[in-house]
Amino acid sequence: MTDAVCLPALYRLLTFVSPAFPIGAFTYSHGLEQVIDEGGVACAADLSAWLEDILRFGAGRGDAILLKETWRAALAGSRETVEELRDLGLALQPSKERHLESSAQGTAFFNAVAKSWTPPGETAAGALFRSFAEGDREPWPYPVALGLVAAAHAIPEKAAVTAFLHAFTANIISVAVRAVPLGQSDGQGVLAGLEPVVFDVADEAVASGLDDLGTSTFLADIASMAHETQYSRLFRS
Repeated sequence: MTDAVCLPALYRLLTFVSPAFPIGAFTYSHGLEQVIDEGGVACAADLSAWLEDILRFGAGRGDAILLKETWRAALAGSRETVEELRDLGLALQPSKERHLESSAQGTAFFNAVAKSWTPPGETAAGALFRSFAEGDREPWPYPVALGLVAAAHAIPEKAAVTAFLHAFTANIISVAVRAVPLGQSDGQGVLAGLEPVVFDVADEAVASGLDDLGTSTFLADIASMAHETQYSRLFRS
């Protein structure tokens, strides 16, 4: 299994995780808006510490494992396993808003790919994606949808996991840039500082299995619950 990415696969990966891809990622804060409102994140150092915990012990790591497991199931052409991972990805969400965050983005992502990006060649993963696209209308958790699409488009597993974690991190940083507010330079500094964390989490996710799923970011989960009743909100989660 190689980590090398050919140019067509790289082109598709850059497209799929781009902030311009039409899934509405910019409208979700993963509970961070509530944390900022309560004063828990007020500067770049606070943001870096909060995000590192989310990546290592929260949804970052968990979603990366789900993506990887879906990628492997899709490569094997196992529809049943992908369906089980889809259900699991939705069931693991700790709050109503986090369920919306993952399912709305994942379903929008799947539908956008189905309409515009036909998987190349005749592979088991490509055939599986097309079978879902032709008649399945169930909601998709975002990492499971991305894992299926990455396999269907011959995007290597490690590259897909790393790009997913980078995009997740960059999107949450953009929330803080707008809501703290932080300067763009501070935001980029946080992203640069978290590079080794993203690589560590990607390595761990690739080496982990479903038995390793689990989170311990209780404050972030509680923040996502409290955000549902926050008086003034810019974000949907």
